[in-house]
Amino acid sequence: MPAAPDRGYVAPPSIQENGDSLTETAWRRCSACKNPIALGAIHQVCSVSTCNRPRTGLVFCSVSCWEVHLPDANHREAWAVERRAPTSVEPGDAAASASGQRRFVRPPQPVARVAANALPNEVLIVASRLKDYVRAKAGYNTSDRVLEPLSDIVRRIADQAIENARRDGRM
Repeated sequence: MPAAPDRGYVAPPSIQENGDSLTETAWRRCSACKNPIALGAIHQVCSVSTCNRPRTGLVFCSVSCWEVHLPDANHREAWAVERRAPTSVEPGDAAASASGQRRFVRPPQPVARVAANALPNEVLIVASRLKDYVRAKAGYNTSDRVLEPLSDIVRRIADQAIENARRDGRM
């Protein structure tokens, strides 16, 4: 097993970077040192399920790289599990995607538009939390009349965020 990168590990030419993307013999990058992990190579994963979810997907080239993530992970009990990388890259594998851009695989669903007058006009601010904050920060009391204007400001900001997401093509 190769030593940790801080001890002089250099990836063999078969898995070194080719420009910005990995060559076809590399599977993924180590989550700690960012060195490529070759297809079919032995690597380490964390025994904790939250580190192995598809969205997180932490993989490590060595046990010493796995140990790097422990201080931030706050696991009560964890160990490194040895796994073997796949021998070929799946066509839809996100790690094989060299573009680095998001792609949506499902078509956008039509959004049911609600008339502006049918939207709920409730207070969006938690009064007790706001009052506690102002009292702790400055020692002042807060009027109940401030909740509706603050809710209007929150609605305006949320509407802007929704428009930005639509413009960027996010769902």
